[in-house]
Amino acid sequence: MKLLINLPRAAKQLMFLACAISLAAGSAQAQEFPSRPIKILVGYGPGGGTDTLARFYAAKLGEVLKTPVIIDNKPGASELLAALPVMNAPPDGYTLWMGTGGALAQNPGIRKDLPYDPLKNFTPIALVTEAEAVVIVRPSIPVNSLPELIAYGKANPGKLNYGSGGIGSGNHLQMEYVISTTGSSFTHIPYKSESEITRDAMAGNVDISMITAQFAVPLTNEGKVKAIAVTGNQRLKALPNVPSVAEAGVPELKSMGSYTFFGVMGPAGMPAPVVKKLNEAFNTVSAQPDVDQRLREVLMMRPKTVTTAEYREYLDRELVKWRELSKTVKIGTN
Repeated sequence: MKLLINLPRAAKQLMFLACAISLAAGSAQAQEFPSRPIKILVGYGPGGGTDTLARFYAAKLGEVLKTPVIIDNKPGASELLAALPVMNAPPDGYTLWMGTGGALAQNPGIRKDLPYDPLKNFTPIALVTEAEAVVIVRPSIPVNSLPELIAYGKANPGKLNYGSGGIGSGNHLQMEYVISTTGSSFTHIPYKSESEITRDAMAGNVDISMITAQFAVPLTNEGKVKAIAVTGNQRLKALPNVPSVAEAGVPELKSMGSYTFFGVMGPAGMPAPVVKKLNEAFNTVSAQPDVDQRLREVLMMRPKTVTTAEYREYLDRELVKWRELSKTVKIGTN
């Protein structure tokens, strides 16, 4: 009888001991981490914008964490070839994925056939940067602002076309967001890449495009296209006279947000101390003056420094937005 009375107390003691051991193990793991090279998978080939950003951060992270950080390019399948190996990797912090807004929010929000959910199958680690695109139009089109473009699209449904990097690409989905929320109408012409859109925009073969700033700024400065708006809520330093979408005068698009973002994810179930250490390392890099200058002036991106909780909330908001859009956009037919 005495033994039965003491069992609950013994069980509590065992539970407290187990918790203490777990906390000690997590603390020790964080102190030891990293003890070997870290690998970051990228869903695009060498030389592209995502790869350039990842390699730039990898070099800086190596200095902060005092261990080599290696970039592993896995191009193809809308970043699935990079995402899936990380999703199935040990949750120890040594295998990470730098994904784009397309793979982390837009496609997961729109598509029903993806084999992952960003918030269920991964651990959000760091929001690295946000990047903007510029809405450009052919010089001969009689519109000079975003409100005028929307009005023209409503009055002349389907008369103007817009180019994208392909079905499901960032500029396809963002333009469909514009169409869906404003009630305007433009004909979609899918290309294979943003460089192809840029070429045809320069040649005057595309009426409307939404392309990243680093491609759009030279075309605008050369007079090849008219820039009428910049995504997000801030103007670009390189195009000071072009209003942001938030201030352009189209109320439905005020909450459109940035064109895309770049974020780092790890496998689900990573230890909190390791996640915190990685998050702080990425934020340390983003806060360095030379990093800030290069991102803003060369890559035309904005570095971000947020906690993992803030990053998770950011992803959640983006997913909600794109899931709402999925009610009107059909990827397979647009």
